[in-house]
Amino acid sequence: MEHNHNHNHATHHITGINKAFVIGIVLNLAYVLIQVIIGLKINSLSLLSDAGHNFLDVAGLALAMLAFKLSKSKSTEKFTYGYKKASILISLLNAVILLISIGAIGYEAIYRFKNPQPLPGITIAIIAGIGIFINGISAFMFFRDKENDINIKAAFLHLASDALVSLGLVVGGVIIYYTHLFWIDPLLSLVICGVIIASTWSLLKDSLRLSLDGVPDNVDIQKIKAGVEKISGVKNLHHLHIWAISTTQNAMTAHLVVANDLSPAQITTLKHSVKHELEHLNIHHVTLETETEICKEEVCHDKKDHAH
Repeated sequence: MEHNHNHNHATHHITGINKAFVIGIVLNLAYVLIQVIIGLKINSLSLLSDAGHNFLDVAGLALAMLAFKLSKSKSTEKFTYGYKKASILISLLNAVILLISIGAIGYEAIYRFKNPQPLPGITIAIIAGIGIFINGISAFMFFRDKENDINIKAAFLHLASDALVSLGLVVGGVIIYYTHLFWIDPLLSLVICGVIIASTWSLLKDSLRLSLDGVPDNVDIQKIKAGVEKISGVKNLHHLHIWAISTTQNAMTAHLVVANDLSPAQITTLKHSVKHELEHLNIHHVTLETETEICKEEVCHDKKDHAH
């Protein structure tokens, strides 16, 4: 039995992401303060609800940055994988917090439908226009690495959806200015709820599956079996267990059946070939238990035919 810590091929090097997190947090926190001040001054639910959502995104960015740092943690005697799993738990926490916020926003929006308030549409449009710029710039910083880490993807999705929500608020503010249809404000709050659900639902499913040690989305078990079993000397791969140890690294244990006539040195070489193949299939930590064939292939086939 052998364990592999070599993951040079499949692990993506994410550089400059800490700077992106810091800039994103500072810009969005400043924008939240602007929204709260103006929203309270003009009594705009759409601005205040979007401020609440953006504040959660700031908290989410801070948690994601923490998760990214923890994913680099080294192993200890008590935590043999370090604190890498925390990155998965944080992504789940982020998704849950965002979904909970929908209830409060939706409740207040329904109340405002019954009691619409007069609002300065142009002011809403101007503030939302600032949001398009801030969220657009922040999202762009995460675009390159969004497929390499679920927390980075979450940051990108939230910021990109915020930019779209801000665009909707600009349109809504202009409509309010020209039509005085003040119920547009709570309607936009419900639209914000829809955007949060759409951008968060897949994150919730992915992080929940990884928290339960489900097979990561970037791993295909059938491709793994086919890729390993095509290697000369490998007869079968079974008892596979695959799970995520962080949002960027996956682990696997399996039984590897090899040919009877292989020497110990050949089996060791074969293991290295198998692990090299697995690195290209998003498996970074591998533990393999080797077995030899119980019977020759001709005998096995005869037994199978007799059984049928």
